[in-house]
Amino acid sequence: MARTPLRLVILGDSIAYGTGALRSADTLGPRLVAALTRDGFDVDLHVLALPGAVSAQLAAQVRRAEPLHADLAVVLIGANDLARFVPADVAAADLGSAVRALRSGGTDVVVVPAPDMSTVPFVPPAFRAVVQAACARLQQTQASVAEAAGGTVAAVSAEVARAFAADPALFCADRFHPSSAGYERIARAVTPAVLAAARARRDDAAA
Repeated sequence: MARTPLRLVILGDSIAYGTGALRSADTLGPRLVAALTRDGFDVDLHVLALPGAVSAQLAAQVRRAEPLHADLAVVLIGANDLARFVPADVAAADLGSAVRALRSGGTDVVVVPAPDMSTVPFVPPAFRAVVQAACARLQQTQASVAEAAGGTVAAVSAEVARAFAADPALFCADRFHPSSAGYERIARAVTPAVLAAARARRDDAAA
C-alpha cells in the first residue's frame, strides 16, 4: 500500500520562495523535501511564499493553503518587515494570527524567525549594531508569539548570521538574497526542526 505523502507548505517572503538561487532545486522547499525523503517521508510540496511579502500578507497565503489541508507548514518571514520599518509587535501579531489559523486547520507549524539583516554586505558598518538590535527584537517577539499560537520555532538566526557574515559567497549577486550555497546553509540549519515536527506527527498518527 502506498504511503500517504506528507503535505508540506512553505509560506513567507523571498527567502522562503528562493529568490537568488540558481536552480529551483537549490531553494529552501526542495532542500527540505530532500532531507525529509532521506528520512523516509514521501512529500507533497507547495511553495506559497511570495517575494516581497511582509507578515501582514501571511493571511492571504494561509487562505491559499487551507484547501491543501497541509500536515506541516514552514513559515519564514520578517526581512521585509525590517526593511520597511514595520513595528516588531505589529509584524509578530500578524505572524501569530497566521500560526493560529494554520493550527486550527490541523497543520503543524515551524516558524523560522527573521534573518539578521546586519550581515547584508551593503549595510554600513556604523549601522550594523543598530540593525542587529532591531532584528533581535523582532526575532524574539516572533518566537514568543509563534510558540503562544501553538507553533514551534527553529531558532537558527544567530547560527545562520554567523555563517553569512563569514562567507560572502552565501549571498547572491544582488548582495541581499542568499545564493544557492546560502540556501543550502539555511536549509541545513532549519532541517532538524522540520524533521522533528514531521517525525512527531508521524508518531502521533501511528499511536
